[in-house]
Amino acid sequence: MILEIENLMKKFDRTKGISCLSFSVKKGEIVGLLGPNGAGKTTTIHIILGVLESDAGFISILGKDLKQHRKSIMKKVSFSAGYAQLPGNLTVWQNLYIFGLLYGVKKLKNRINFLLKEFNLEELAHIKSGVLSAGEQTRLHLAKALINSPQLLLLDEPTASLDPNTAHIIRQKIRDYVVSSSAGVLWTSHNMHEVEAVCDRVLFLSRGKILLEGDPRKLPVEYEKKNLEELFITVAKEPGFF
Repeated sequence: MILEIENLMKKFDRTKGISCLSFSVKKGEIVGLLGPNGAGKTTTIHIILGVLESDAGFISILGKDLKQHRKSIMKKVSFSAGYAQLPGNLTVWQNLYIFGLLYGVKKLKNRINFLLKEFNLEELAHIKSGVLSAGEQTRLHLAKALINSPQLLLLDEPTASLDPNTAHIIRQKIRDYVVSSSAGVLWTSHNMHEVEAVCDRVLFLSRGKILLEGDPRKLPVEYEKKNLEELFITVAKEPGFF
């Protein structure tokens, strides 16, 4: 198992951000974490990363207790989100190089050259990341996220700034990476077409609790909805129904 979470809880003042959350991500599996704003998706990712500390619960990554082995575990974990900006005064190449050093990547220059080509960033290698377009920055974020060949990849709205064609290409590259590496991915998105296309399993969150879980292509049929988007809207509006 890549990721195991048991009875995770996080409170913000008097509000429960997450309540007794339990789920897992297997090798070679892409799990979609879905829900309306405030459901607890980003909070969950931030707890896994150590940005936030949980009030209760247990997290295991690659079979190790995250609290006891965080330093060694984080070398095999990576993250990408549009809101987590990279240093804008550094070039594309410099950003990848610095993160590669932080992770202790071997044959780093070869890895950087591979990722520049993989994400169509070769012509931008010596451009400062702060002047890149939103789509170019997203591609850089994903290249950075793969610099250490992670076994657990946390993606928070990873294709939000991309046009449909580029988003399709990026989704396929992530899927190819998962197949070749047997990595696990936890993926948040509000794009239900994307979720259906890329995720093996989805978890619907509402108010910090999992209401539904299953195959994104089968769940709508089980609950007599036309598609995943209609099911998402129903979960968001009527969480008590489930």
